[in-house]
Amino acid sequence: MKENIQLTRFENGLTVLTDKMPDVRSVTLGFFYRVGARHEPAALNGISHFIEHAVFKGTEKRSALDIAIETDRLGGNLDAFTMHEETGFAIKVVDRQLPQAFDLLADLLVNPRFDEKELKREQKVIIEEIKMTEDSPEEYLGELFNEKLFPNHPLGLSIAGTPRSVKTFNRDVTQKFHEEVFAPNNLIIAAAGNLEHQQIVDLAEKFFNRKPKTKIQNPKIEDRKPEMASPIIIKKTRTLEQAHLIIATPFVAATDEQRYAADVLANALGGGTSSRLWQKVREEKGLAYSVGASAAMYLDCGVFSIYAGTSPHNAEQVLDISLKELRGVVKNGITTEELELMKAQSAASILLGLEDSASRASTLARLEMVHGRQISLEETLQKIEAVRMEEVRAVAEEFFQTEKIAFGALGNLNGLKVKRERLEI
Repeated sequence: MKENIQLTRFENGLTVLTDKMPDVRSVTLGFFYRVGARHEPAALNGISHFIEHAVFKGTEKRSALDIAIETDRLGGNLDAFTMHEETGFAIKVVDRQLPQAFDLLADLLVNPRFDEKELKREQKVIIEEIKMTEDSPEEYLGELFNEKLFPNHPLGLSIAGTPRSVKTFNRDVTQKFHEEVFAPNNLIIAAAGNLEHQQIVDLAEKFFNRKPKTKIQNPKIEDRKPEMASPIIIKKTRTLEQAHLIIATPFVAATDEQRYAADVLANALGGGTSSRLWQKVREEKGLAYSVGASAAMYLDCGVFSIYAGTSPHNAEQVLDISLKELRGVVKNGITTEELELMKAQSAASILLGLEDSASRASTLARLEMVHGRQISLEETLQKIEAVRMEEVRAVAEEFFQTEKIAFGALGNLNGLKVKRERLEI
């Protein structure tokens, strides 16, 4: 399928990637910026997320209402997001509507008005969004935990910022950061569906073939590699019905060749209904409705985490079962059956994603951001199939170590106390 992927790089750093899917009638068009919460100065924590919101408040030729009406006319399937390492805007439309969709998104991103009154209103909206996070135990624990896991580093800060930082994002501050950072050299335009590559290139040429007004001041990620801590955080909140638990360790980075084995390990432990944690905690013991494990892989580091929400009187047991499973994979690895199941699960997920233009567009952008090249389907499937049991165990041995274990708990904890020796692996 690689023959359907085409690439054009502009002199100003803009990258255009397309994946032609001639058998569909849709196109997903995405604008993905190599900028996120970790690239912000501490005083501007949350400004990328703020800009993600603010561009929808009007441009030189479209009001906020015009944007909303046009989005609905195109089908209403417009998504915008901010993460620690990227900010994205994507829309899925019928193929014949591609030029209109491009014009709309490009106008938002190139010509935002950043009206002072609108920005003031949006500050209030985002502060309410921050409050919503504080009312969601799982998200709130994640915020508290990350701050201690990545001390004195942007990865530990909230993507949305704080009420204090958000209130400082006036027109001058917002416009300056937008001009310096949301620039063509930080942009990947990725599209998948029933399209012609040259059409996307021509549209990109029209809107984005310009040089930045000012020199880009982005800090380099490789110069700011975080040093992860291993905190133990216990926050009692009697108003919550459940105890919410996180166990975390450092993990492989997105660029690490061990990433395929690491994915197998995370999925075997808690990636689905057949995983160890799901079966042991939920199916066999009935201790939790929500339990699982996941891996977050950044460009220069990673985090493996186990999450569970359980009744306060079950918290001790859930913690002990989770630690027992970590010890088990360090000592014995995973079984042949688990290895083959996880490989099959990963391959099926990738192949099913090929049917969706949105999945394919985001994959184009992600591979460009992380690896600087497109990794073929064949290479990916071969890498997954090549994972061996000893490689999975080696990842567990490297990262699941007592001194690297971090623990967090929030809620009515029923006297739960955790010291370092209890986390021994």
